[in-house]
Amino acid sequence: MNLFPQLAFNLPAAVLATLAALAYALVAWAHPRLGSFQARGLLAITWGLHLLALLASLLSEPVRFGFAPALSVTLWLVLTVYLIESRLYPQLRARWALALMGAAVMLLVIAFPGAEHPTLPSVWMPLHWALGIASYGLIAAAVVHAWLMQRAERAMRSGVASDTAMPLLTLERLTFRFVAAGFLLLSLTLLAGWHFSELLNQRMVWNHKTVFSVLAWATMGVLLWGRWQLGWRGRTAVRTLYVGAGFLLLAYVGSRFVIEVLLHRT
Repeated sequence: MNLFPQLAFNLPAAVLATLAALAYALVAWAHPRLGSFQARGLLAITWGLHLLALLASLLSEPVRFGFAPALSVTLWLVLTVYLIESRLYPQLRARWALALMGAAVMLLVIAFPGAEHPTLPSVWMPLHWALGIASYGLIAAAVVHAWLMQRAERAMRSGVASDTAMPLLTLERLTFRFVAAGFLLLSLTLLAGWHFSELLNQRMVWNHKTVFSVLAWATMGVLLWGRWQLGWRGRTAVRTLYVGAGFLLLAYVGSRFVIEVLLHRT
């Protein structure tokens, strides 16, 4: 029985994805032994390999997309944000976690490159995908910052030095800025999805992806409202963010995982 029915041979993409996975694994293994500058440099090289793997995959003919490529683009966006912030805060430490996730995601991309899309119903369909992926990336960046915020808060309460090198209020402010930006792009994604659903089906189709996307949008909206109107912060805000991010993960990645991996359908 073929465990990977969608495995496609795209030599450049496969080679670059393998190199990126090995580079991520090297970062995760070597980061305790490297200085901050060396670790950031190695992660930047890995970021470049990841970008090349994305380009080799997404610019191939026919276009292929699925849950693993969506995770790959999302992680690359999060890594981009991290590399920028680590230059401002050199002691910011989340390299090992991002590297482990990167290695796992690149292996998933090799095994599950996604379904083929030889024809698109509209030339604007890639814009819908781009908006959705960007909203994934921004919400994922918010989750990473919320995780760092929790670490900083626990360190402060226990009286030990925090290794985030970012003040707690700065982390909190950045978290909600990413949430607000992600909410805006998710709103545009839902509007574009409604338009294409009307174009293709003459009605709004309420499938699992739509339901979970709307639940994620509503949860993020409640989080922002609670922040601005009720002053939500700390554990309440972080838990609400995690719930909304979970819904968003189930919306596309979760539904496509079930279709591609469990049901072996395209």
